[in-house]
Amino acid sequence: MRKKGRQVVLDTETTGLNPKEGHRIIEIGCVELVNRRLTDRQFHMYINPERHIDDGAIEVHGITNEFLQDKPLFKDVVDDFVDFIRGAELIIHNAPFDVGFIDNEFKLVNSAVKHVNDICTVFDSLVYARKKHPGQRNSLDALCKRYGIDNSHRDLHGALLDSEILSDVYLLMTGGQISLLDDDDLTDGATEYIIQRLSSDRPPLKVIQCSEEELLEHQQMLELLEKSSGACLWTQ
Repeated sequence: MRKKGRQVVLDTETTGLNPKEGHRIIEIGCVELVNRRLTDRQFHMYINPERHIDDGAIEVHGITNEFLQDKPLFKDVVDDFVDFIRGAELIIHNAPFDVGFIDNEFKLVNSAVKHVNDICTVFDSLVYARKKHPGQRNSLDALCKRYGIDNSHRDLHGALLDSEILSDVYLLMTGGQISLLDDDDLTDGATEYIIQRLSSDRPPLKVIQCSEEELLEHQQMLELLEKSSGACLWTQ
């Protein structure tokens, strides 16, 4: 059964760019969101691809053939992976790439699940970002800069690290993490929520007047803004 409000932010690393050319998944990283809140549940696995990794791919993620020699095969982890993502909405940046590779892995191991879309829905954060920020760069790094997310620790790509970063980007890009509302108030829409009005019977709010000293400091700041910018709206 699908858990209400459950999302899984997912990323993969691969041996190359195209599964049709025999390239395979070498790392899967997932973090879980429930009602737009990160939980402590993750799925992270390095996978032996049973083939050579392209040099260009190693430059991107830093994962070597030697490192993966003793790692499990995809057939050994597929059941745990399917159990983790089943019924969730997957959040993926450039979803066709990752979904294409996962579907290919399902096919190669003759999995009972044939396609990601058979057990999950998919939200492509790249498509969303391009609609929200047309004509701008919308890579994960560019979005981190735009939304003020610190990714200075991201020297190389990594599936788990990138899924954690993407979860921050997704929450901010789709309206921020709503934490002051009850779970029942959250809807399936990324930015929709119920506005709760204050009761008309509440006591009037207390108005605190500023002091003469504070007024003077405020005026000095306005004069400084006027001098530095040439125009200050608050003085007009």
